[in-house]
Amino acid sequence: MATVTTAVRAKRLGAERRAVSLHRWISQPPPSLPHCRHFSILSSSCHTKYSYDDDSNQHFLRRGTLFAAGVASATIAYYSASSRTSSSSSSQCEAPSSSMKHGAPFPFPPPHNREVPGPRNIPSRHAQLANLQSSSRSSPYDVLVIGGGATGAGIAFDAATRTSPDGDENQKQKQLSVALLERGDFSSETSSRSTKLLWAGIKYLASASAALLSLNLLTSPVTTLESFYSEFKMVFHCHQERKYMLETQRHLTNWIPIVCPFTEWHIWPPPFGHWLFSFFPVLAPLVFKFYDGLSGFSCPSSYVLGSKRAREVFPQLNEKDIKYCAVFYEGQHNDARTNLAIVMSAAEEGAHVANYVEVTECISDGETGKVVGVKALDRISGKEFEVYAKKVIFAGGPFTDGLRELELTAAPTGSSISGKDDNNNNNNTELQKAVHGASGSHIVLPGYYAPNHMGLLDYNTSDGRFLFFLPWQGSVIVGTTDKKCEAETLPYPPEDEIQWMLKECEKYLSHNLKVRRSDVLSAWRGWRPLAADPNAPPGGQVSRDHVISTNPDTGVTFIAGGKWTTWREMAQDVLDKVLSENNEYATEDHDNSKGKSEASPIPKCNTLHLSLHGGKGWSESLPVQVIQKYGIEQTVAEHLVRTYGGRVWEVVELCRPTGKRWPRHGILLSQHFPYIEAEVRFACREYACTIEDILSRRTRLAFLNRDAAEEVIPRVADIMAEELGWSRKTKAEQIRAAREYLASYGGRIPHEDDLEVRLLTHEDAMDVFRDIDTDGSGFLDQQEIKDMATRLGRPLSEEQLKSLFDTMDKDRNGRIDVEEFIDWYNDGAETIFKGGLQRKMTVGGEKWLTTRKKGGGGSFLG
Repeated sequence: MATVTTAVRAKRLGAERRAVSLHRWISQPPPSLPHCRHFSILSSSCHTKYSYDDDSNQHFLRRGTLFAAGVASATIAYYSASSRTSSSSSSQCEAPSSSMKHGAPFPFPPPHNREVPGPRNIPSRHAQLANLQSSSRSSPYDVLVIGGGATGAGIAFDAATRTSPDGDENQKQKQLSVALLERGDFSSETSSRSTKLLWAGIKYLASASAALLSLNLLTSPVTTLESFYSEFKMVFHCHQERKYMLETQRHLTNWIPIVCPFTEWHIWPPPFGHWLFSFFPVLAPLVFKFYDGLSGFSCPSSYVLGSKRAREVFPQLNEKDIKYCAVFYEGQHNDARTNLAIVMSAAEEGAHVANYVEVTECISDGETGKVVGVKALDRISGKEFEVYAKKVIFAGGPFTDGLRELELTAAPTGSSISGKDDNNNNNNTELQKAVHGASGSHIVLPGYYAPNHMGLLDYNTSDGRFLFFLPWQGSVIVGTTDKKCEAETLPYPPEDEIQWMLKECEKYLSHNLKVRRSDVLSAWRGWRPLAADPNAPPGGQVSRDHVISTNPDTGVTFIAGGKWTTWREMAQDVLDKVLSENNEYATEDHDNSKGKSEASPIPKCNTLHLSLHGGKGWSESLPVQVIQKYGIEQTVAEHLVRTYGGRVWEVVELCRPTGKRWPRHGILLSQHFPYIEAEVRFACREYACTIEDILSRRTRLAFLNRDAAEEVIPRVADIMAEELGWSRKTKAEQIRAAREYLASYGGRIPHEDDLEVRLLTHEDAMDVFRDIDTDGSGFLDQQEIKDMATRLGRPLSEEQLKSLFDTMDKDRNGRIDVEEFIDWYNDGAETIFKGGLQRKMTVGGEKWLTTRKKGGGGSFLG
């Protein structure tokens, strides 16, 4: 029999190729996969071993079915047992490389891209690399940021725009030299995998209120009040930062109304475990007005919809059960584009930034032991170089501890982090973890599941989570889940979480709107960093928001935690801390009696009043101007302006004629999406280096529709090869890497290690049942089973038909109802008829499944 590892490979290949059957795969040895994400085959030098048994192969071929119950059960049982005893970072691999331990992207050969110009007034990527390599011990940067997500990009932008706090406003000089390195593409991890909301934290307001009104207020009043104040302050700051984004960055953001439907006046058990929230349906309008007030009523006002009006504006809602709806507003954005806009803004202000530059080692001063720089690898050219800085800041999100491990080789001997004692012997001291991950999965459904202008919040899901249901870029995003686990790079979203979200969607939607597994156009998973300060003194207060901590031995500062909404505040906080610790500066309230009279106040933060990349030149009428000048289709023009703001002219200048009378310019990449070929060319100027960058972040095709993303790979490869000078070999390597990358996304057809066998969901089971039930009686008889077997190309003899029917007809009444049909299908036993159904589902592109109830998952079977 083939080993379990081979079965695992088979499942992954079947998912990536969609319709590859198991017996066809077994008939030939599996190709080498350099990076099987969910099973931690992490690098091209780390391959899983497998065996191949011809006798087993012939056995499976004789059985002639896609899913042999014995092998499937043994495989999953074995894997489930082994996965419980191994971490997500070690699994089947011999030994992942050290760089992979903190979530480095899967490897690819350096493509050696040729230089292309940068956006207007911004250096090219090649020029940025040349600038980075010019630093030295004698001429270091003031600040070096490691990590190009929202927080890291925000730090670089803040630092690049800091000016002297004194003097004439028009004559202030920029004070800091700044560098930023990102090992993948900008926002390639958590920052591009959010719910796309700039929300002010109504959930945190509720949880803080529940804690305040608990018995803890009597038993530990001081601690309870401090905790409430900390949480409330965090929510208040979220409101201020949301206001900044929605008012100052209008080219990147928009308000979205969110419906909170109520099906009863009293809820039990209550949300958040507090009796007061059992009356939330009655209190909601007042709560949302208070929520509005926290932002100074700068957001659109919350309001109430009666059940009739609610169905008019949100026709997808359940027609009978809704009592009324409360509507409140949150901010929404394209997270990856906002992240890139922050990076480009930093570069425009003089910061030296580069993606696909991986830090491989920290450089320490031989005398002080302080980190004074890093060794870095440009993954595009394959060139190694060093970058020096006075202050190094880690902003690696959920992978921050992996970056902190690099300090082990740079920390002074005998320090708490070095792992060696004063005699240079290993003391096996482990790095104290600072960041723990919480994964969250999202699914994308077709746009007809919600109005294009209004979302929905389920505030009381079956397991107590918040679940948003939001229109975004023509589709509907549903999420997120929340599961504590170690962070991974490009993980496949667990099937049980996809199923759970689909099940929750049914709660408020019309019974006429059938929620089907095959409607999942894409699914992804990201990690939220939950941080604690490992360098805090014993008894120190634990932050309930972001954490900033400086290692006293190495001088390296890290920041982790927080939310997308507060990226600017986080950047300001960490820089204020780092600069105040610098001998060159003192805090604004520095005490001259402490010997700091010679120090200057720290440079002033200016970001609260600065517009991001694309803000200059933006106006609400800009799409009309683009249409009138270039003859671009309206939805495309609106998308371009919403994405690039005032920089849209640089994109449309790259448009090529369509050869049609209308639209005259703007050749589409994919027929049903507004992305055009000129965006690929412009993305190369904005430092896009791989096909993956285009599919997932410069456009959002991978996030919106995995199948559509797969279809455009060849054309994207052609354009990028033309722009970046790829050879035929490099182009082929990039296409392979892009397809491997897309395998980390879910889609219409599931592939999952949590499944024991492929089973039927209730809604899809009804479709199969109705297909067999040709007379529409609601029951299956022997003739209908026989007819379906013939249609499947697997005719049954009278003896086979009788045996099959008797197996299905458990109550022996001569007819089979839908529950008996589902029970028969899910019993794990194989038959020729069942194999034919499974084969039909595979070839037709429809997969029906459910998972055994586990965690927050659950079953679709009633």
